[in-house]
Amino acid sequence: MSPVTPPCAVRRLRTDELGDLVDVTTLAVALIGVGGTLSGTLGGAVLSQRVTREQNQRADRERAEDRQDRAQEARRDLYARLNTTARAYRVAARDAVRAAERGETVEPTVLEAAKDAWAENYSVAQMALPKDVHEIASTLNRALGVGYTVVKQLTTSPDPVGAYARAGAWFSGPLSDGVYLLRVALRHDLGVEVEAGFEQARSQMLAALNSERRTLERLLASEQAQTMRPV
Repeated sequence: MSPVTPPCAVRRLRTDELGDLVDVTTLAVALIGVGGTLSGTLGGAVLSQRVTREQNQRADRERAEDRQDRAQEARRDLYARLNTTARAYRVAARDAVRAAERGETVEPTVLEAAKDAWAENYSVAQMALPKDVHEIASTLNRALGVGYTVVKQLTTSPDPVGAYARAGAWFSGPLSDGVYLLRVALRHDLGVEVEAGFEQARSQMLAALNSERRTLERLLASEQAQTMRPV
């Protein structure tokens, strides 16, 4: 016969098994709790890092856009000053010619101030202008310089009538076109005014301005040589 387990032993065995089950359950619950805590902590850390990274990226983009906006604003300001001083220089020289032709006293400080203002802005622009726009500004700078010489040599020209007519034609024709070309080029570079066929028109106007300037320079040099020649 098989030995019979005493009832008290059975109760003790069941109690031990129940205790073991409780211990295992408690351990499992503890492990799940720890795992949940760790998972929540790690998940929170990952989410926090992601949010921080996105915030940093957004801040970087905003700073880059702000720098770009400031640079564009500075460029617009420079272009506006360049256009304004070019026009003022031409007008001051033209008005000086008209006043002299009428026999009025010419106030040299107005022309000198316009000349200096253009020179200052052109000097700054040389460091900022793109190549094609700089070519136009440089050509106009030489043309304005010739206009200044025209004004200064009016009173010493051996042919005053011809000199006044030539000066009037220069300031209202080629030099006026040059100032206009600069303004269009600046607006074109800013994206404000984009004209079809601008590049072709630009080349033609630059060539015409350079040709007229060289012709006028030769005439002025010839007249100056005549006035300096001993009688």
